Formats: sequence, structure tokens, C-alpha cells
Amino acid sequence: MTVMTAVAQGAWAGASWPLGAHVSPSTGSTTVAVHAPAATRVALESYAEALGSPATAAVEMARGADGAWRAQVDGLGHGSLYAFRCWGRNWPYDPAWEPGSGAGFVSDIDQDGNRFNPNKVLFDPYALEITHAPLDPRIGALGGDGGFWGTGGADYHGRPRREADTAVWAPKGVVVVDTTSPGEHPHIDAHVSAVYEAHVKNLTMHPSAIRLGELLHGVPGFEDVVDIPDELRGTYRAAGMMAPYLKALGLTTIELLPVQETDSNDIGETQGGANHWGYMTMAYFAPNRDYSSDTSWGGPTREFKEMVRAFHEHGLEVYIDVVYNHTAEGGNVGGDPDTTAFTSLGGFAADEYYVTTADHVLLDGATGTANQVNFSSAAACHLVLDSLAYWTDVMGIDGFRFDLAPVLGRTPDDWRPDDWADQKKFFPQHPLLEDIARLGEERNVEVVAEAWDLWGYEVGNFPPGWAEWNGRYRDAVRGFAKGDGNVQALMDMVNGDYRHFADQGGPQRSINFVTAHDGFTMMDLVSFNTKQNDQPFPFGPSDGGADDNTSWDSGGDHALRRTRWRNFWTLLFLSRGVPMVVSGDEYGRTQNGNNNPWALNTVGMWNNWAQAVSEAPTQLPVDPRDPGAYAYYDVVGRTDAPAGTNPLFTFAANVANLRRVEPALRQRNWGDTEADNGDVSYLFRSPDLGQGPGENARALSLGIDGSSAGGSDYLVMVNMDDRPRTFQVAPDGAGFWRRLVDTAPWAEPVGNHWDPEAADVIHEGEYVVHPWSIAVLRHDGEHLPDLGLTTQISLSPGIHYAT
Repeated sequence: MTVMTAVAQGAWAGASWPLGAHVSPSTGSTTVAVHAPAATRVALESYAEALGSPATAAVEMARGADGAWRAQVDGLGHGSLYAFRCWGRNWPYDPAWEPGSGAGFVSDIDQDGNRFNPNKVLFDPYALEITHAPLDPRIGALGGDGGFWGTGGADYHGRPRREADTAVWAPKGVVVVDTTSPGEHPHIDAHVSAVYEAHVKNLTMHPSAIRLGELLHGVPGFEDVVDIPDELRGTYRAAGMMAPYLKALGLTTIELLPVQETDSNDIGETQGGANHWGYMTMAYFAPNRDYSSDTSWGGPTREFKEMVRAFHEHGLEVYIDVVYNHTAEGGNVGGDPDTTAFTSLGGFAADEYYVTTADHVLLDGATGTANQVNFSSAAACHLVLDSLAYWTDVMGIDGFRFDLAPVLGRTPDDWRPDDWADQKKFFPQHPLLEDIARLGEERNVEVVAEAWDLWGYEVGNFPPGWAEWNGRYRDAVRGFAKGDGNVQALMDMVNGDYRHFADQGGPQRSINFVTAHDGFTMMDLVSFNTKQNDQPFPFGPSDGGADDNTSWDSGGDHALRRTRWRNFWTLLFLSRGVPMVVSGDEYGRTQNGNNNPWALNTVGMWNNWAQAVSEAPTQLPVDPRDPGAYAYYDVVGRTDAPAGTNPLFTFAANVANLRRVEPALRQRNWGDTEADNGDVSYLFRSPDLGQGPGENARALSLGIDGSSAGGSDYLVMVNMDDRPRTFQVAPDGAGFWRRLVDTAPWAEPVGNHWDPEAADVIHEGEYVVHPWSIAVLRHDGEHLPDLGLTTQISLSPGIHYAT
């Protein structure tokens, strides 16, 4: 074992080495820097093991004028483990101190809210990997009870808790040197994108994944999909092997739920029961080790890049969900400021990284989950920007979705610390929001906001350069598709939410979705009136989840459920903006009505790929290894498709690929603007081709004029009434109409879709759309001037009706 030794100590205080640990390719020595401006002493320690062993060596670091502590050492190369101890005004260094000692202690908190404690070993916030999480079950297996993380004076095995030393238990940073290429960024134009939201583990952990290629081999277009090796299930490597599947499905982008290291007790296939989704981030530069088949030091970094390269080689992009608004560090227990469980950020500079009250209680007011990060602080802003640059430049990421993004636009330190009304102010011109948008523009990556938090709903309010999850779209489409008659809201959203995004860069800034990871799946949305979270394993139990889902169980009618599922998919891919779907929605995945399985790493939540090729997908066993153990609620029923065919899956792929190849369905602007030649007009009318739909109408037609974009004209006939409606079809002119889609049950035996070149010709006259159904016609031949698209008036921004 190489021993860590100091190099050129006299130069440390004046150095400008970047934060983190960096190995020099020329000298082999490693520079280490950490931000702790109020600390009075910082020690860098090296470790031979992640758990169970004390430090092997320690060096005292030097403070620079910028508040960073630095050291240069030999013996800390690739794969080495390191961590820190910090002293401050509340706990000045005493030569009598030793690990587990109270020597030098004054108070748990200094006058600025910092909480220095040399007994609590800290990992580097800029570490490229960390060894394990505080909730790692191996700690308990080695005799640890977790109580040692805490500070304060409460009793812990007969001594004050603050004196419990964490060296043998604490996560350590891993020095990583890796030159693996993530491949070339595809740089897909935003308006072309179609997003597939997925969890790395859930995507391929189900036992059916080992037969994925075999299952899909007979589905046209999916011939290149391969089986997932059993030993790779649930890993980055397996996710990369899904690239041919995603491409065949007709989508351009995979958006992964958080991949940065999270505090979870999941290990592989084991159900841990905490933070399975990954929204409790610990380390903003480190890939989650649990998702890697190679868990050696440096293995997750290498494997993650290889996954990204696999998607890039298929012309697909990779986005990741990032959680900078709060962290997984333990906050105040019972509101007691003295009691925290910091393992990184808070142990170095609690007053800079976290929002606190005047008496130094940590807040989670806008997040509702844990310590809220303080974006009045330059250190917190730099942490975010440095992390984004790393994931883009080194790890190859093409875009980011920001969890609870308004928190990044709040500056609580600019207001009275205890005045929550002022803390709720959102600043769309916050320098951090503008810097993130600038980073996206300079590096040609997408930045997408979840544009709400517990203090505000900010959809449409982010600075130029940001795209946003559009919750208004979700709510409007859900409502209209269950017969609410909210026709104006539906038109506004299908048209790309002109009012909120006309000045934001175009409809491609609206990320349209009907379902997301938190909430019902698309099939559950049409199958349950209320959430069903209090269930036994493997579909529960789980807490939380919205009580109002704008859902309807379709009266228990299986055929109607499948029809309504097709309606959602059709509207999503024919709307202006960027469609986003959730992994498994394409074949009718169910969570048995659980709308918040955030902690469930179970076979019931993993993608069961056998369902994609079953005519009765929810009649299959949940776990093929134990067919009688668990059961899905049979929400789909037995379809009218041939054996071995899931008509939902084939329909989903057909509609998604229609958008992929059709310029008229991928728009960067609106037809009423002085824009480029790519404008596409949307014309909404009543079924009789008269004026716009009346108030509370439940049926309408949508004409899409794609001629200026080099595409075709479409007629979309939407009937959310409980009776058939007759729609007038415009004259053929010099061409003819072909039926491409009809979501009604009568068409399920043929998959509810038709090949555009061989589809039925619909002559001028009438088309009857069945109850709760949508039909889509495409005009082949010359452009139809009498469709009404050239004589229009604007009654509200971006919405057009025939004159």
C-alpha cells in the first residue's frame, strides 16, 4: 500500500488548484482542494478501506485567500480513498484531540451557523465517486447502528453523541482517472426531440429483460433489440443496450431519473425501502455505484460513459434528472439546531450551502424533503455550475431536468431570515438561472425545469434558454380526455401553450406530458379513481402521492380503458411541443394504482417486458420465477389482438414514429408569427367544420397545415362525448384522405393504426368517430386550400378558427 505524503507544502496557501482531487498526468501527484472558508483547520486523510478501518495517513491542509483549503500529495492516485476532518471557531484544534475525543469543544454551532466537528469524517463535495451511502446496509452488518452520524450532546452509548467518531463508517471520496469516451453528442434539435423518462434500475431489472431480444424479435422494427445478460440487469451497461429499443420506438432521448449518488439502502435487486428513485442526492459529481455492474473504484464512471456512448452511437441523447434544490444530508432532528448528521457539505460550510433561520435551524420549506440549498451563496451556485459542466464535458450528458427548479431562483439571504413570505419570491433573472441557460447554449445541451416547488408555480416564467415541464398541459389533457369539456384549455395546450412560451423560444420549450415518474402510469390513469398506495409488497406500501389525479377508472370497462389510453398517446404526439412519456407506458405498464412508489425497488415496479408482446399483458405473472406469488390488477384485460401481440405497444410505436418522420408534427414556431419557413398552422373547428368549438364542447376537429414545413396536412377528429359524433371531412381537392389512426375499440384487431401508404382512403363527406375516440386522417396529394387554413382569424394568441 502506497502511503500518502505531502509535496511542496510551502506552495499550498498560494495555489489556485481547482476544487476536488486531480491527479497530474505529468508528475503523478494529486492536488486536493475543498471549500471551507470559516474552518480554522482541515486535515486530509487517506484510507485503505471504505468501511471498518481508520485512516492510514493524514496531512494538514493550507487555507488560501479564496477560502479553499489545499494540499498536494503523492500516494493518492487513481482508486485511492480520501476524506477530511474540519475544526472551526466552535471547535478549535486542541493538540490533545484524538478521534472520538471532546478535546477543544466549545459549542456545536458557531455564530454564523457553521457546525465544525472533527469527529465527523467528511467526503469531498467534488469527489468523482464515493464509496458508499450512510444508509448502506453493510454498516449495520458490521455492527454500526447509524446513531454515530449525529452531533449534539444527546447520550450515545454513554458519551455525548458529538464525540462518536465516524471514520470507520463514513463515505469516502474516490480518486478517479478515466479517459473513456462517451462518444459524440448527437445535438438533436429541441423541436425534434421526443423524451423517454426511465429509471436505470427499473428499466432492465425485471427477469423478463434476459429475454428482451427474443420477445421483441417478431415485432417489426425491433429486430436489433438484444437480450440483457442476467448479471447486467439493472445497470448502466444494460441501459445502454436498450438504445436499439428506444430508437425503434421512435423516440430521440432517454431521460434518466437521478443518477448522481443518492442516500439509499438499495443494493442491486434488494428492496431497501428508502430513496429508490434517487431524489436524495449526496454527491453531485459521482455516478450512483448501485447502478453499475463494475463496482470497482472508477468502475461506475467508466460504465456510465460507456452507456452514454451506446446511446450516442444510435443517434440518441441522454438527459439526467438533477436534484440541486436539497441534499440527503441529515438536517436538524426535532428542530434542535445542535443535532445534525452532516457527511459532506454541511460539515464544511453550513452557513453557505443551506438555508437557515436566524437561530440556525435548517429549512426545507420550498422542497418539503430535506435541507434546502441556499442559492444566495456563490459557493452553492458554483457547485451547481461545476457539476453541470462535468456531466456535460466529461460524462457526455446532452441535457438536464432540474428537480424543483424554482428553488435555484430563490435568494433567501436577501430577505429577513424568518419571513417565509419574502423567501417565497422567485427571481427569473437570478444569475444562476441565467448562467445555467448560458451553459446550455454554449455547450448545446438542453436545460429543463420542473417549474414548481412548494412555494410557487412558475411554468412559463423561466429565463430564455430554459425548457419547462408543462403541468398545465398535463392537467388540460387529462381533464378533456375524461369529458370535462375544458375545450379552451385543451386547445391552448395542444397548440403549444402560446401565452407562456411565445417569448421563451417556441413551443419546443414546452415539455408536454400526461404522466411522469411521480403519479399514475398512463394505464393507471384510465383505470383508477383514487390512488392505491396502501398495498402489500411488491406494489406498496408507500406514502405521499397526489390525492387529485384527474383520473377516471373508465367505469371498469377494459375496452374503454384501452381506447382512452390510445387517446392520451395520440394527443401527446400530435401536440405542439416536446412529448415526454414514462418508461413502460408504451405497453400499458401498471403499478396497481400506486401513484408514489418512490421507495419501492420491487419486481412490481420493474418493467415487465413480456407485457410488450402479450394480448393480455396484465394477466401475466408479476414474477416469472414465482408465478403464483403476486398478481397485477387486470387493468388492461384481454385485448382483441392476435396472440402474442400487444396492440397498445404496436400503436405506441406507430404514432411515435409518425411524429419522428413527419415535419408537420415537429414545430419550432407558430403559424401566426413572422417566422421562418417551418411554420405549421393549427386550425380548431367544430365537427361540422364551422366556427371554433363552443364553450364546454366535448368534440372538436384539428386541422394541421404542414405544407410550409414540407409535410402533409392532417385532420384530427376528437370525440370525448359518450355518443358517436359525425365529423365533416373537407373536399378531396386534388388528392385524397387516408385514415392513419382510429382509437375506437372496433379497430383494435388491426392495431388502431394503418400504414400510411396502404391506409384506407376516406372520400369527402362524413366520418363517424365513436364515443371517447380520436381519428386521424392524412391528406395525400396537393395541398388543400379549402381546408380553411388560409382564411383564418386569431381569436386568442396562437389559436385559429375558420372564418
